[in-house]
Amino acid sequence: MGGGSVPQSKGKAEAVRHHAQRHTDRIIHCKGEPDMNRPYTICHMMTSVDGRIDCAMTEHLPGVQDYYNTLDALGAPTRVSGRVTAQLEMAQPGEFASGGEPVGHEVFSVARRADGYEAVVDTHGTLLWNGDEGGQRPLLIITSEQVGRDYLDYLYERGISYIACGHDRIDLARACELLANEFGVERMAVVGGGHINAGFLAAGLLDEVSLLIGSGIDGRGGMSAVFDGLPACSTESRAGLPPSCSRSHPTVASPLL
Repeated sequence: MGGGSVPQSKGKAEAVRHHAQRHTDRIIHCKGEPDMNRPYTICHMMTSVDGRIDCAMTEHLPGVQDYYNTLDALGAPTRVSGRVTAQLEMAQPGEFASGGEPVGHEVFSVARRADGYEAVVDTHGTLLWNGDEGGQRPLLIITSEQVGRDYLDYLYERGISYIACGHDRIDLARACELLANEFGVERMAVVGGGHINAGFLAAGLLDEVSLLIGSGIDGRGGMSAVFDGLPACSTESRAGLPPSCSRSHPTVASPLL
């Protein structure tokens, strides 16, 4: 177990102290490079005919095993899940009660090197873990700089890797850069839910969408879709459109199409 190495040249990553001397081998403060290197990223989802992705519903759709077979066939050993999906499928019950100060700067810890990771996006550091939920793919928690120092200690003590970047919210572009440069991730699949899918889309970080449509209909109001929470685009606001907003349609978006 150990942190990443520290580049020697100025303007690149430099070691910084956390809040305890024993942690200095695992904490690194990283500055971005001018040209971002990032993993090839595929959003892989299964939906009902009406585009809903509620896990309790999709697991009953005909052909659900095909979702996992095609996921394996994508050749993306790192999987990225949002907090809600991780809470349902991987994390322990309850929430972490942080009483510590925010870490306040960019840090990461490589607890274990692997060909692929089970990455979980958890902005404020609330999910509970035993440390072995990732199975063959070790856990890697992606959080913001607002995360409590005590939560990073909690992860470290359980042998869980993490990235904290972005002052108020996670900087997904920077997280992808760290995944590539410090964790060796080359290909990864974003597997939901709808808000994390939309976050990657809005940031222009998706290279491909892989979508399986099961022969069933959800029909309930208010259920999550493949991409949820994208900013509304209008003809009046096109000057400030995020990369995800189509120039030809005010509400439908994708740099992939």
